[in-house]
Amino acid sequence: MRETLAAKGGAAVIFACATSQVQFLEALVEAEEIDWSRVTMFHMDEYLGITSGHPASFRRFLREQVVEPANRKLVPPAVPKAVHYLEGDALEPIEECERYSRLLSAQPIDLCCLGIGENGHLAFNDPPVAHFTGPRQVNIVKLEEASRRQQVGEGFFPDLAAVPQYAFTLTIPMLCAAKRMLCIVPDQRKARAVSDSLQGPDQTACPASFLRTQPQATLYLDAASASLL
Repeated sequence: MRETLAAKGGAAVIFACATSQVQFLEALVEAEEIDWSRVTMFHMDEYLGITSGHPASFRRFLREQVVEPANRKLVPPAVPKAVHYLEGDALEPIEECERYSRLLSAQPIDLCCLGIGENGHLAFNDPPVAHFTGPRQVNIVKLEEASRRQQVGEGFFPDLAAVPQYAFTLTIPMLCAAKRMLCIVPDQRKARAVSDSLQGPDQTACPASFLRTQPQATLYLDAASASLL
């Protein structure tokens, strides 16, 4: 980000909004010499029908974990250059996909910061709906039950019935269009997905396996998430 800001005068970044990213995002916001007033932010998914104030909203997560802390670092306080939110409660979801696709197409993406789901998903590209090629940048997808159970386990919903069945997601080709990808995957509960991603076949049964084909992607693990390697 420092190099890109120095060379181009601005940077565009896609963020994952998940508990696995909290420590990384805290460190990133505290990093020196990042002028957040020149950073354009996107996030990679949002539940369909959810409001921005819901505890599980990824818009709320990005605002509380990145935008507001970055604002406090700027002297005088200011806002990032732009923060583009996926409006989960948009009245016309298909038009929302098209609107967000236009925003993503307006500039190259310099950095994508992502994780891997317990079922190997990237963003909300679960195994049944993941595609490694295709022209779309944003899709509306039905969430696999394993993915919905992960959201309950992370404490954002009281039970499975409360988790929305559909969500907006950036597609895998869109995520991989970034010039650099940092995949941060801590925690024992991700160990099987990490093992399948690195040691299993490169196929949509484990969407994260596609990262092996991306030379711009770097994977960061801790001892727990790497325990099955």
